[in-house]
Amino acid sequence: PPWTSWCRYYCIAFLSVVLAAIFIPHKWSLTFGNESASMRLLNAHELSFYNGGQGSKGLYLALLGQIFDVNKGEKHYGPGGAYHFMAGKDASLSFITGDFTESGLTDDVSSLSPLQLVALYEWLSFYHKNQVLKLNCIFNMNAYYTESGEPTDTLLQVEASLAEGQRLKAQSEADKARFPPCNSEWSASTGGRVWCSTKSGGVERKWTGVPRQLYSPGSSVARCVCIENPYEDYPNLKKYEGCLSSSESCLIGPD
Repeated sequence: PPWTSWCRYYCIAFLSVVLAAIFIPHKWSLTFGNESASMRLLNAHELSFYNGGQGSKGLYLALLGQIFDVNKGEKHYGPGGAYHFMAGKDASLSFITGDFTESGLTDDVSSLSPLQLVALYEWLSFYHKNQVLKLNCIFNMNAYYTESGEPTDTLLQVEASLAEGQRLKAQSEADKARFPPCNSEWSASTGGRVWCSTKSGGVERKWTGVPRQLYSPGSSVARCVCIENPYEDYPNLKKYEGCLSSSESCLIGPD
């Protein structure tokens, strides 16, 4: 992602400064775009003092090691707010799992799938772009950045998995355009019906199509899709039993 390249460039440019002052608080200014942000290097313990509580130094949260000042969202992130449990820590995993227990509020995202990492990076993009939640710090001395602000192997592994997730998402979107989901209805008494129209499965198009069962490679579970050509020879497509090849609607009897 663009911010990662920028981050690495910034780390190299200021590496000598960081190493020279490794045992004193690090603070400097950087201008990017039309904004000037105060940049600091915090570790997880230091970050905990920014939870918005009494005597705290501010109101920060971290996501994938990047720290954001969310003071302007105090009603949400401050004490009593719906998202206060995220304040003063990196709780990256909980953004996807919704597990807000102590064990779930962790920065360890190794359990996430590539596609889940895509969703997590969408959250990261939200915090970068949102006009209320201003970026304050981008380095955190934890799993993702070293004490000199360089990306760790953990972050590089996450980025590699993200790239795979982006590939899978692109493939899924291409498959959905080629084989859009069909419409379906079901009742306990009569069974079900699947049918195609020019807008099914949230995909609008010029052609109607006919229903088919589409199996993913290695899976015995099929999903109903619409194909434009009733005679398309695609290895993972199967006709519905008892339904004409050219029919736009197929009945599925009750189990």
